[in-house]
Amino acid sequence: MTGPGAKGGTTVRDALRGWGGVTAMAVVCALVALVALCLPLTTSTTATQNTTATHTARTKADEECEAPEKQTLSPSSADGDTIRAIKNREGEKRKLIVGVDQNSYRWGYRNPNSGKTAELEGFDIDLVHRIAEDILGDPDAVQFKAIPTDQRIPAIKDGRVDMVVRTMTINCARIADVAFSAPYFKTGQQVLAPKSSPVKGYDGTLADRRICTAAGSTAYAKLEADQKAGELPASTDISTTVPNQLDCLVRLQLGEVDAVVTDGALAASQAAQDPTVQLKGDAFTAEYYGVAMKKDADDLVRRVNQILVDYRKDTANGWQASYDQWLSATLGKDAKKSEPPAPQYLRTS
Repeated sequence: MTGPGAKGGTTVRDALRGWGGVTAMAVVCALVALVALCLPLTTSTTATQNTTATHTARTKADEECEAPEKQTLSPSSADGDTIRAIKNREGEKRKLIVGVDQNSYRWGYRNPNSGKTAELEGFDIDLVHRIAEDILGDPDAVQFKAIPTDQRIPAIKDGRVDMVVRTMTINCARIADVAFSAPYFKTGQQVLAPKSSPVKGYDGTLADRRICTAAGSTAYAKLEADQKAGELPASTDISTTVPNQLDCLVRLQLGEVDAVVTDGALAASQAAQDPTVQLKGDAFTAEYYGVAMKKDADDLVRRVNQILVDYRKDTANGWQASYDQWLSATLGKDAKKSEPPAPQYLRTS
C-alpha cells in the first residue's frame, strides 16, 4: 500500500522491540508532543444537505440509544457548508485538520526512522490520508494535531479540529456530544498484564489489583460501571488514569499498576512492543471505532461515510491493505473479526 508507512529501509517495526523499543518511542513522543505535524488537501461536488430532518432523527436516536454504531447518516459525495469551508481555506491553511494519536504503535505513532519530521504512521493515519485525498485531492493535505484521549471531544466541540481519527469508540454517551461516521473497526476491551501475573482476565483475579486506564476512555467507564454494579471486585483499584493510553504500559513496566484495561487492538500492539506482557482472557465487550466530527457537520459525516464505503471496497489500497500492513502481525492474518459489519444508517425521511 502506498502512503507514509510504505517506505523502504529500516522500519519502526525493527526499531521498536521490547523494553528498549518502548523507551525509545516514549522519548520520541515526549520530544514531539508539542509539535503538530503539518502535511499538505482538493475535490468535489456541490449541494447543501437538508439538516432539519437529520437533526430531528439524531435527537430521537440519542434519546433511544441502544446501538450507537448504527446512528450515523447515509453516505453522500455532496459538498455542504462544512466541506466548502475546508476547501475555502487559503494557501498553507488549505488542509484537513485532524486530531490523532502519536504514540499508539501501529495505529498512530511517530516513526523515529523517518528523518527530522518523525512522520506519523499507522492504520488510523492511512485512513486520514484517504479522507484528505477524497475531499481535497491530496492525501498529504493534512494538519495533524496530537490529542490526548480525554481531549478528543473537547477538540471537536471547540473547533480545533475538523475530525478525530484516534481509535475512538462509538458509544451512547459520546453521540450526545459529537457525530460519528459508520464504524471502521471492531474491537473489545481486554486485560493486559505481565506474563508472570496471576491475573487471568476480566474476572475475580483482579481483586486487590491496581488497574490503569486512559482518562475519558470507554475502558474506565466500563470498570466504573461494573464496580458499582458488583460485577468487578470492590477491592480492585481503578483510580489510576493517564492522559494517553501508552502511559499505562509504562506504569505497568514500572510496577505501579498490576494490569491495564484497554481496547484489545491497542493492547495487542503494546504486547508486540514488550514481550514480557500479554493479553489475559478474552475481550469482554464488543466495540467499534468511528471517525468523530461536530454534531452539525452533516455533510462531512455523510462524505466520510461514503469514503469508508469506497475504502472497504478497495482491495488494493484500502482497508484490507492497511490492515495487512499494520495490524496482521498482532491481530492475525484473518481480518474478519476486526472488520465491522455492513453499516446501517439513520432514517432521515
